[in-house]
Amino acid sequence: LILPRQRRSCVNSLTSLHFASLQPHISTSSKDNEVGNTPTTGFIGMGIMGFPMALNLLKAGYQVTVWNRTADKCDAIVEAGAVYAKSAREVVEASDVTFAMLSDPEAALAVVRGDQGVAAGMSAGKGYVDVSTVDAATAAEIARKVENAGGSYLEAPVSGSKKPAQDGLLVFLTAGDEALYAKAVPMLDVMGKAHFYLGGVGNGAKMKLVVNMVMGSMMVAFAEGLELGSKSGLDQNTLLEVISLGAIASPMFALKGPSMIKGDFSTAFPLKHQQKDLRLALELGEELKQTLPVAGASNELYKSAQTNSNLGWDFFG
Repeated sequence: LILPRQRRSCVNSLTSLHFASLQPHISTSSKDNEVGNTPTTGFIGMGIMGFPMALNLLKAGYQVTVWNRTADKCDAIVEAGAVYAKSAREVVEASDVTFAMLSDPEAALAVVRGDQGVAAGMSAGKGYVDVSTVDAATAAEIARKVENAGGSYLEAPVSGSKKPAQDGLLVFLTAGDEALYAKAVPMLDVMGKAHFYLGGVGNGAKMKLVVNMVMGSMMVAFAEGLELGSKSGLDQNTLLEVISLGAIASPMFALKGPSMIKGDFSTAFPLKHQQKDLRLALELGEELKQTLPVAGASNELYKSAQTNSNLGWDFFG
């Protein structure tokens, strides 16, 4: 049974995925009234997503301890009031609940391992919430390491990129320890507009990979359409307006279209991360013997784009 928790109505297209009977629950909590007996909070990873998420926790009144592999990326958040730790272990030792936003499965695993890693600082009563996008097997391995050290684990990959992270409008796709989920809900409400509890570890990763597979494939078709329209002598802005008024209207097209037309590839969701998510989705399809020809073709285009463009560009670069 999947029990989503959400503060207000959310886009229910996620229900089309074949997880059984998704029933919405509306949360009445307010972003201006989250902090009572607040747990101490840690955050590992101060990148494009991690920094604004941690900053929103600080603004809501949470005590936040941070660490990043590149230490100077913590400077701005420390200036805003966070406490700097010298290792992931120190973050966990100082926190009741630790969040992590890391770039890929390898980074997510690396930060848990070793004598200065997450598991080394874990003990009974502490929770680890990994909001990175990884595959289900990686999520399960991280869960084992955290739980073997006495802690509790929740995977919570997010739907949304830089701007939703800044605005506290992410969607969290959680799975794992349900008690930790309940404990983390006030913090998820600070950082996001909706959160779903999807059951056992791995379901969060699968949901995120399906969502990002669809997103990446849509973006490829959209980019091809803009380019074909331009070469046909059509005005791309007019094409964008026509699309916005029809059945294929999409918030993503409305958001990204103007930047694509201008050739502005400023990073909100890096190209390399979209390709990584497509690769992981294709691996899931292979495991389940599900053919994914459209996603496969899209992945090849993203691989080519990585070779021919700046890896730091946004995913429509």
